[in-house]
Amino acid sequence: MDRRWIQNPNRCADEYLDGIEDFIEFARRHNPGATRIRCPCRRCNNTLWETIENVGFHLVRNGMIETYSIWNLHGEQLEHASSSNATRVDSVQPTVDANDQVMDIIQDVFPFASTNMNQKEQDDVPTPIDSAEFEQYEKLLKNANQELYPGCESFSVLTAIVELMHGKIKYRMSNLCFDYFLGVFKRMLPTDNCLPKDHKQAQKVLNGLGLGYEKIHACKNNCMLFYKEYESLDTCPICNESRFKMTSQNRTTKIPQKVMRYLPLKPRLQRLYMSTHTATDMRWHKEKRVDDDVMRHPADGEAWKEFDRTFPEFAADPRNVRLGLATDGFNPYGVLNQHHST
Repeated sequence: MDRRWIQNPNRCADEYLDGIEDFIEFARRHNPGATRIRCPCRRCNNTLWETIENVGFHLVRNGMIETYSIWNLHGEQLEHASSSNATRVDSVQPTVDANDQVMDIIQDVFPFASTNMNQKEQDDVPTPIDSAEFEQYEKLLKNANQELYPGCESFSVLTAIVELMHGKIKYRMSNLCFDYFLGVFKRMLPTDNCLPKDHKQAQKVLNGLGLGYEKIHACKNNCMLFYKEYESLDTCPICNESRFKMTSQNRTTKIPQKVMRYLPLKPRLQRLYMSTHTATDMRWHKEKRVDDDVMRHPADGEAWKEFDRTFPEFAADPRNVRLGLATDGFNPYGVLNQHHST
């Protein structure tokens, strides 16, 4: 069965719609009596179960995972699929070692540091680099090269932390739950393992990757931020409310009444262009989008096109970024609190 339709960016094409019908028929035949199957759309990623009708709808709306050309999670035998002449084996991406992926991330975050190391090996004059930044680079490099425990070849310390933190976010695990399982894993491993004991320590290791946030003290009554020219004040000049909570005199550190966490935008945009993978995606709307009068992306909308006509110089460079603000899912009351949704 030819499955090149999976790679077709036009999800309204007859080839793509016929391919979805073939997949649905395949899933019904290999899962007789099943009312729900794994959804291989790009959003569900074969991790969520949907009714067969909803799976078909998702595949039209979101598209199928481009690398899912062997339907092993829906009953296809790997041996049969690999021996079939009709299957495009070359469309399946080779398995990438997790440790190599982490090293790629470090190279993306610290491109100047990695360039310096190569220049030193070639006896050239190295490019100047900030000492604090290079120190962070060396710490990450050490964790990326250090085995999780002596003799472990599958995971480095950094790879293990990245995998665990990814699972924590993907499945909405609370910090307390994460701490519990991290402690269990640490006890399961050999006693001389280097796994962090809790979420706080794991976060410290990943801080070197950047994309953190800044804490800015705020007035209790939301009058102002203690920022820039107001940074040194201890009381709000508008309502005269104290900046800090009342604590015992023996306490050495002051506790602010309210804190705003600011996520700087500029380094996040820079990070998207540091990696060759995400840099290509950032230019997708100009270089790879199919202009066929079908609305499947904001770039297909009239608002986007009107902006291009109004600001042609901005639109001429595909690297220029347009920002959209969405508040769906924003939670002001705590991390992973399930009782509130905006």
